[in-house]
Amino acid sequence: MQVIETLAEGLKRELKVVIPAKDMEAQMNERLADAKDRVRINGFRPGKVPVAHLKKVYGKSIMADLVNEIIRDRPTAILSERGEKSATQPEIAMTEDQDEAEKILAAEADLEFTLSYEIIPAIELKDASGIKVTREVVAIDDKEVDDQILKIAESARSYETKKGKAAEGDRVTMDYLGKVDGEAFDGGKDEDAELVIGSNRFIPGFEDQLVGVKAGDEKVVTVTFPADYPAAHLAGKEATFDIKVKDVAAPGEVTIDDELAKKLGLESAERLREVVRGQIESQYGSLTRQKIKRQILDQLDELYKFDTPERLVEAEFENIWRQVNTDLQQAGKTFADEETTEEEAREEYRKLAERRVRLGLVLSEIGEKAAVQVSEEEMQRSLFEQLRQFPGQEKEILDYFRKTPGASASLRAPLFEEKVIDHLLTEVAVTDKTVSKEELLADDEASDEAKPASKKKAAAKAEGDEAAAPKKKAPAKKKAADESAE
Repeated sequence: MQVIETLAEGLKRELKVVIPAKDMEAQMNERLADAKDRVRINGFRPGKVPVAHLKKVYGKSIMADLVNEIIRDRPTAILSERGEKSATQPEIAMTEDQDEAEKILAAEADLEFTLSYEIIPAIELKDASGIKVTREVVAIDDKEVDDQILKIAESARSYETKKGKAAEGDRVTMDYLGKVDGEAFDGGKDEDAELVIGSNRFIPGFEDQLVGVKAGDEKVVTVTFPADYPAAHLAGKEATFDIKVKDVAAPGEVTIDDELAKKLGLESAERLREVVRGQIESQYGSLTRQKIKRQILDQLDELYKFDTPERLVEAEFENIWRQVNTDLQQAGKTFADEETTEEEAREEYRKLAERRVRLGLVLSEIGEKAAVQVSEEEMQRSLFEQLRQFPGQEKEILDYFRKTPGASASLRAPLFEEKVIDHLLTEVAVTDKTVSKEELLADDEASDEAKPASKKKAAAKAEGDEAAAPKKKAPAKKKAADESAE
């Protein structure tokens, strides 16, 4: 076999591979000899079929199998011998001339094919001890825990039907039908909907108009959807809701005791307090973790500058760009609404794709050198988390991961990345800084606002299938996920 390098430009490589016809014929003859004692052909005793006859009957099919095996297996071996890693699956090109193909299958012509690929660049790892990060830690005070427990108690409180008019804090059970320009709209209808007046769950102005209603009342509520409402066909529109009140209930007393804890599946009020404190710590810890990770990735991005494989960047860009356009379409917005142009947005997101690919390669190299491993148990936990997020679709998700080549990589990649970050945290200089929750949250919001519009999420998503209903306010815009390296 001859391997001739025909292109070495930057990270791009092209190889011409030639396997002489005589070598192919020799391999075919070996297989024919092995098959001689197994095949059964009428007119011949077992093991007595002449090789020439076997070749006439099975030669082309055996040669076709040989070609397929070579095309499948040799590229990996060739790259390994050259000490190279391909960024993507190498592209393989063979002759498309039918006569030439027939000669190859007849062992009358050499087998020739080309491999085109981009190599993963060699990365010389740098000392991570020079990386300095600040870990912001929020001290959880008793008042915050008390406030959270109070909210839980309020949500778990009982309500009792009352006679008379609804007041602030009462729960109204109703049917409603929403209309714009006299026409009902999707998501604007519900039956036996429960709403606590003053909870601010519905569109601004909706709940205020329920004050004073009583069971059996029918009323028309008029509101205006916010200008930034995620359902574009409703944003800024005036709407009416035909209301039929079924019940008005007054709230019971809020009690925080062992009985409340038991309703929530806990043994005591003290245990409830421990759980709530732990949840608050976890929430702040997640945000602190994200900010630490961002600091590490930003500094790695400054430390490592090298060319990235174009095919990887293009694939990453296409993923990002597809999501950007989906978000815009769902929000009914344009690039102009995001204070940018399509050309500018493409440039920004391509830079983001390059950053992701570069940092992904760096983290991969760091993880490989540090022998970072993702266990099967961790993969299973991640899969179960996927299943938990999509109840009723468990079978489809399992089938997808079982049958789709490379699907498991989408589970492994984020786990591997987080473990590499954990490893880096043992090497970088970490300084703890105690901050208030307001400082932690405000700092993150400020950094988001400082980014250009084209680097933010292209559009806010409606929450679930009920975006058009007057249930919730439009969610705030989310940041572009440029903190993820992969």
